[in-house]
Amino acid sequence: MTEQSAWRFSDDRGQVSTAARRPVRILAYLQAGATLWDYGVRPEGIFGSGHDGPAPDRAKAGALPLDSVDYVGAGGALDIETLLRGAPDLVVAVSYGGGQVYGLAPETAKHLEERVPVVVIDVGRARGFAAIGDRFADLARSLGGEPAPADDRESAAAGERLRAVAAVQDRPRVLALSPAGRDEVHLARPGMWPELRVLAELGVNLVEPAEGPGASWSTVGRAHAAELRPHLVLADVRAHATPFDAFAAAPGGPALWGTARVVPWNPEPPCSPRAHARFLTLVADALEAVGGGR
Repeated sequence: MTEQSAWRFSDDRGQVSTAARRPVRILAYLQAGATLWDYGVRPEGIFGSGHDGPAPDRAKAGALPLDSVDYVGAGGALDIETLLRGAPDLVVAVSYGGGQVYGLAPETAKHLEERVPVVVIDVGRARGFAAIGDRFADLARSLGGEPAPADDRESAAAGERLRAVAAVQDRPRVLALSPAGRDEVHLARPGMWPELRVLAELGVNLVEPAEGPGASWSTVGRAHAAELRPHLVLADVRAHATPFDAFAAAPGGPALWGTARVVPWNPEPPCSPRAHARFLTLVADALEAVGGGR
């Protein structure tokens, strides 16, 4: 495909975006921008969600060069004029189902689509992590990027290593969570998070919170979470989450959490084999260390 060719892409809402030529000034949601970067496509600008602030969340930005990519803001700061200030010729957004653009108010998203093509990739539970990555890879190819075969091989190798590490008789208990202040914590429901589902498929013993309110998270007190006795904690490292060290250090915390090992976890990861391999390797390393120390 050449720069002068007509460009078209059908997104996960079934909507077809078209342009007279391949878009080059791309504005993307942080997670989408980090994924496209790994696939060889450089976004001109990025935006955050209502959880984000005036500066980009480095935990969600992956390998993006934040010193040279324009961050236009997040939440209520995102009006049409702000989103269009870099004259983007394509916006790449994500959705957690239902086709709703994540991070933008519905009216803002509606008016944005009247001005510029918007491609939405579903990163929710509708498909597996690899399939989400494939959709981003398709989009990247249409934009002139090219996924690296070496990244796929590295991800596959990391997965096989994790499978072997997890295949022990007395499997360590792994709990994914997002601290919310000193006294409460959101426990992830593994089936709702594509990357956590991969861990389960590879044999990792993920703790399932009790049934109750909350589709993706179960919010409980700190002591209740500690009673689950995880050997390994996958702790949310996004900027709006309370750092796990501060959460665990609150009065009584050290006694509650004991010797649980902690692995940084980004619930909004770049959906690329390169980033996925790094995460699988971190988990495998931690499980090996936990197994050797029990």
